[in-house]
Amino acid sequence: MQLQVAMDVVKLDQALTLARQVADSVDILELGTPLIKSEGLRAITAIKAAHPDKLVFADLKTADAGELEAGLAFEAGADLVTVMGAADDDTVRGAVAAGRKYGKDVVADMITVVDDRVSRIREVSKFGVSFVEIHAGLDEQARPGYTIQALLDDGQKAGVPFSIAGGITVETIGSVRAAGARVAVAGGAIYNAKDSAAAAKALKSRAS
Repeated sequence: MQLQVAMDVVKLDQALTLARQVADSVDILELGTPLIKSEGLRAITAIKAAHPDKLVFADLKTADAGELEAGLAFEAGADLVTVMGAADDDTVRGAVAAGRKYGKDVVADMITVVDDRVSRIREVSKFGVSFVEIHAGLDEQARPGYTIQALLDDGQKAGVPFSIAGGITVETIGSVRAAGARVAVAGGAIYNAKDSAAAAKALKSRAS
């Protein structure tokens, strides 16, 4: 299972520092949506230039104009781009078309999809995305009774390649691996840690 760090910071210098600290322990460097909104596509180019051996994940959360937006991110250096799993089917197909053009991967982000999530996961998988990210956002995680287990259960039920994002910690990453996830996405557990490098190393040791 690969480890992805979600760099949910808003300044490029913060992202470059964090990426440098954790690069030895992660497989995928994710530019969070706030970072891309704050710094633009140049952030993708800068992270890829600094870490050409890492997969760079642009979390665009595209909701429309899938082919256009994904193409812009791929041209900037992204290896993976997200399209909203809740978006129109043609938006997902468009992003996939751009991925094929550039020889890159598109991930369907299932954030906001809660009801009938398994059915929608199976639908978008048929459009050619590389995998789906079963994702509970920060607001969903803050609700009483939230548990990552619901994401894991849906991933296993769906029977397609998936990643998990939603409050992964050193205590829960083992269950993510056991559920069969292709990628574990950790954000706050790494960038909020006193020692981000050590936090990433600890997560990676349990992801393998």
